[in-house]
Amino acid sequence: MPTSSASTTDASAKPAAASGGVQSLERAFDLLERMADAGGEVGLSELSAASGLPLPTIHRLMRTLVACGYVRQQTNRRYSLGPRLIRLGESASRLLGTWARPYLARLVEETGETANMALLDGDEIVYVAQVPSKHSMRMFTEVGRRVLPHSTGVGKALLAYTPADEVRALLARTGMPAATEKTITTPEGFLEALEQVRKVGYAVDDNEQEIGVRCLAVSVPNSPTAAAISISGPAGRVTESLTDSIVPILQGIAAELSVALSTQNPPA
Repeated sequence: MPTSSASTTDASAKPAAASGGVQSLERAFDLLERMADAGGEVGLSELSAASGLPLPTIHRLMRTLVACGYVRQQTNRRYSLGPRLIRLGESASRLLGTWARPYLARLVEETGETANMALLDGDEIVYVAQVPSKHSMRMFTEVGRRVLPHSTGVGKALLAYTPADEVRALLARTGMPAATEKTITTPEGFLEALEQVRKVGYAVDDNEQEIGVRCLAVSVPNSPTAAAISISGPAGRVTESLTDSIVPILQGIAAELSVALSTQNPPA
């Protein structure tokens, strides 16, 4: 019964094709993430060594990504992340900030101070969400603002577990200008501050970005992209004596946010 036999063959072939398509999609995204981890530009041999995939497979996937604009081939035959990813990243950052706002609002309720969320974008810190304090005297950071990591609590929280040589390379690229007289301006001093973050589990900006402002920050554990949340307020309110009561609140909400961001559906 040829008709029945042909029908059976076609039906069994569809799942296999779908499975192959899903595998190619997974591999393509894995290559993009490996490129980002490598600084945005790599060679095919580097990708092969890192991913374990054969060169012909990587070359085929990269051709597709180049054709779609998500990857560019440089004149030196290396590959870099492409400009079409910028629009995707900007949209995802906005959504991430939207999803984080309910958690930041709880931070404000429980601490009384302005709450922020920030990401490490290249060598800079970018603020993606904020919920302001209800106090008449409060801190305000414009969403989208970019600052250098060495003078911020969120910068310390985000870089705390980065290898020291990578931190030194970042600082060499950005420089360490003093925003105030309390800003850390040497790589050794900043690495010591990161060691302290690892030891106590939170980061402090004590008048380092702006005189009169104190900030406490923690990273969001296991976030899909490296993120940190913080509270900031006048140094007269965010005192050292209140740190022990504020930090557990920060850590608890960061853990809840981590779970929400790791689920397949966005948090309500």
